[in-house]
Amino acid sequence: MAVSYKKLWKLLIDRDMKKKDLLAAAGISQSSLSKMKKNENVNMDIVVKVCKALNCDICDIVEIVPDDK
Repeated sequence: MAVSYKKLWKLLIDRDMKKKDLLAAAGISQSSLSKMKKNENVNMDIVVKVCKALNCDICDIVEIVPDDK
């Protein structure tokens, strides 16, 4: 199983936010954002910070997708 942050990027577009705005609002590092851009795993604390900053639930920004096999 893999993670996808497509929902997060769509949410940012819907709220007219840039990724740098998310960095400032959530207080996360550029390296964490880079991992999310690549759909890599990040610490759950990072996901929670993003959810708090955007006032949303985890399922609004992260999706679990099956591996292609």
